[in-house]
Amino acid sequence: MSNGSSVNEFLLLPFADTQELQLLHFSLFLGIYLAALLGNGLIITAVACDHRLHTPMYFFLLNLSLLDFGNISTTVPKSMANSLWDARAISYSGCAAQVFFFFFFISAEFYLLTVMAYDRFVAICKPLHYGTLMGSRPCVRMAAAAWASAFLNALLHTANTFSIPLCRGNVVDQFFCEVPQILKLSCSDSYLREVGVIAFSASVIFGCFIFIVLSYMQIFTAVLRIPSEQGRNKAFSTCLPHLAVVSLFVGTIIFACLKPPSISSPAMDLVVTVLYAVVPPTLNPLIYSMRNKELKDALRRMISRGPFQ
Repeated sequence: MSNGSSVNEFLLLPFADTQELQLLHFSLFLGIYLAALLGNGLIITAVACDHRLHTPMYFFLLNLSLLDFGNISTTVPKSMANSLWDARAISYSGCAAQVFFFFFFISAEFYLLTVMAYDRFVAICKPLHYGTLMGSRPCVRMAAAAWASAFLNALLHTANTFSIPLCRGNVVDQFFCEVPQILKLSCSDSYLREVGVIAFSASVIFGCFIFIVLSYMQIFTAVLRIPSEQGRNKAFSTCLPHLAVVSLFVGTIIFACLKPPSISSPAMDLVVTVLYAVVPPTLNPLIYSMRNKELKDALRRMISRGPFQ
């Protein structure tokens, strides 16, 4: 990728001015990062090693955990390293890699959450067709489509962003290379091209969101028709974790995009970005395991006897 400007590196926004507070930030991010790795790692291992979890729902959950694992690993380690060594710099190629992988993991996660909504819709609204519609081959195809679409989306955004000439310095007002902050450094109206690409991606994501909402409207209608309370509770228990993850993911991104300009500042932007970039990958494993008896039982078995016995 060619550098269309004289910028060879970028300076990221530090979390604090003093070394003591930088070390506090390092410790906090280290705890969050280890919790995310542990939670997602346990889910990946449990689903991969326990044959009872070899079902479409858990196959997609394994993919979600892989994406969360990659998502938080894109931004947090570099921020921790900068805080530990009291540094701010990230190379031009390192910044481009962050933009690519961040778009890739965020896009793939939302596409996958859409597929997971379809899985729950078929399971509850069309149970007789579940084996046909959600067989192993269709599941693999849907997961592969989510990953491939995200790859193309990330490639488009990265190539577009870093083809824009930059002439307003190299200070990025964020703890990682976020596209809106990079666009502020552009020389001319050429940044509008990337704004157009972002608008197109946003419209695709909005379409996915509408699909999820419509799926859940039909799911809740079908669940409320189930005569037994036990049946309703079981149906809700398989849907509520996914709905909570979608709400957390979409809610934090919407807040980041639509927050009032009156409360916008580098410090506030930093906090909001942590909310949508760091919090969901950490909380998703907890949300999915809290009310899921099958997953909790699989984790207990794995921990008590070791995953490879």
